[in-house]
Amino acid sequence: MKKIAIIEDETAIRENYIEMLSAQGYQVSGFADRASAESAFKDALPDLAIVDIGLGHEIDGGFLLCQTLRTLSKTLPIIFLTARDSEIDTVCGLRMGADDYLTKDISLAHLAARIGALFRRMEALEQPADANALITRGPLKLDTQRMQVFWQQQLVDLTVTEFWMLHSLAQRPGHVKSRNDLMSDAKIYVDDSTITSHVKRIRKKFMTLDSHFDCIDTVYGMGYRWEQR
Repeated sequence: MKKIAIIEDETAIRENYIEMLSAQGYQVSGFADRASAESAFKDALPDLAIVDIGLGHEIDGGFLLCQTLRTLSKTLPIIFLTARDSEIDTVCGLRMGADDYLTKDISLAHLAARIGALFRRMEALEQPADANALITRGPLKLDTQRMQVFWQQQLVDLTVTEFWMLHSLAQRPGHVKSRNDLMSDAKIYVDDSTITSHVKRIRKKFMTLDSHFDCIDTVYGMGYRWEQR
């Protein structure tokens, strides 16, 4: 049974999500603030975390919690579920390592579908190796079994969503992938600006390791492609 943690300071909303997800067969724990969640996570991490940004008196408590979770696990799926829908908050959430950013007007059925998609992607870790498990593109090595990416033999710290977007691009160098293609291949359902934010974050992570990295091209009006220089 998959374990989900919900960090939400409004009791009624938290209990509603707990009831819905428990009915879907998940083991769900609820936390009203960052401190109680962090205390519990020191003992055991959930399989997925759903985090509100504003937590009690902490306006950006969810962002701080996300940073803590990322220090504890590089691959734990994290979803921001918040009333804050500004582009700045969305970009900040993704930059901090969240896999998805949703607003609270989303239906419970849609939320359940997004959670299911994240869990299906994580199951790739448990799949046996096959001939297609390793993709090599010059200094890029991408291992779908371990969900690890190396650039010039250095590990690139990608989230699950970022991994599958990069996988989509690297599979067919020179082939343009639209934002819809990347969304489909990563099994997420977001707007174009969120896809753009993910791609910018991927580029930034590579450039942290190699300031000359320029293998992800923007094809204006069409999408993105991987070009091996």
